[in-house]
Amino acid sequence: MGIIIREVKTNKDLEKFIRFKYTLYKKNKYAAPPLFMDDRLNLRRDLNPAFKFCEAAYFLAYKDDKIVGRVAAIINPVANEKWGVKHVRFGFIDFIDDEEISRALLETVENWGESKGMNAIHGPLGFTDLDHEGMLVEGFDKKGTLATIYNYPYYPVHMEKHGYVKDNDWVEYLITVPEVFPEKYFRIAEIIKQKYNLTPKRFKSKKELVKKYGKKVFELINESYKDLYGYSVLNEEQIHFYIKLYLTFIRLDAISIIIDNNDDVIALGISIPSLTNALQKAKGKLFPFGWFYLLKALYYKNDTIDLYLMAVRPDYQNKGVNSIMFAELMPNYAKNGYKHAESNPELEDNTKMSAQWGSFEYVQHKRRRAYTKKI
Repeated sequence: MGIIIREVKTNKDLEKFIRFKYTLYKKNKYAAPPLFMDDRLNLRRDLNPAFKFCEAAYFLAYKDDKIVGRVAAIINPVANEKWGVKHVRFGFIDFIDDEEISRALLETVENWGESKGMNAIHGPLGFTDLDHEGMLVEGFDKKGTLATIYNYPYYPVHMEKHGYVKDNDWVEYLITVPEVFPEKYFRIAEIIKQKYNLTPKRFKSKKELVKKYGKKVFELINESYKDLYGYSVLNEEQIHFYIKLYLTFIRLDAISIIIDNNDDVIALGISIPSLTNALQKAKGKLFPFGWFYLLKALYYKNDTIDLYLMAVRPDYQNKGVNSIMFAELMPNYAKNGYKHAESNPELEDNTKMSAQWGSFEYVQHKRRRAYTKKI
């Protein structure tokens, strides 16, 4: 039998769409399986507020009555208008090592996008910049993270054979956590705090954090990320959506929020202990034991911390504000036994972000890519 592409129409089909990822990577020791509940929350039209303005379709590839691939086609008109393009996005793409299957999936998205008036395709991207994005092209022997895509090495080979070219790259760094944070950095942090009248906030509970600063955190992200590749500003509903999604698995001593004298958030660093090993054990499920593995990773022995979100308001960039965040976070990392910090993907030309690692021992150990093609 040949390859058959079927559009996902029901919640039962959507469950198959989500679960294919777990099947394909079941024996892979580097992949960090996402939580099923998170993918369902993101992909269901009645749950994700992005569907108030985005349009999407999901497709499954079948061969010999078996699911052998999947892909999502997404149009984000807010991003298209901001960047002056007519792009359809492909995302949530996975396939076995068969070029006919990957070609059929991508051509389905191309044709769907063309029927909607689009003239180019790019991805992997999600509905917004806070979703998983970028296909791994270097670092296949490194473990994935909760916030990133892991894919097999044959994926980018297929992309190039199908005529896709690089549109943008992100890089990731592994930073060594110093056992003793140098005293000079504390002095620099104090000088910056006094010079700009800035205060690092500490919280007694997650509830206090969310109530007082949850919305302000994502307003800062909007302001700081608005000119980064492919970003579309989050609306009010999306902000509340991502507050619940991003501020669930956190430790208060792994967060740094800096405010000015108007109580506005001007810088933030949100990190979480690595959940990769826990996610592998949980296999996408919170129950019956997934929650236990995740809590253990958060609060017990763990040697890696993931730098989840970092942002500085544009008018405070290049003024040393990052020194305050590091003076708050690095001693806590060392105290809690973390040996390494793993950065989230950073655009390769975002020198403001990459320059901050110069004070530490670090290596660039992963690279991921957004591809594009005219249709």
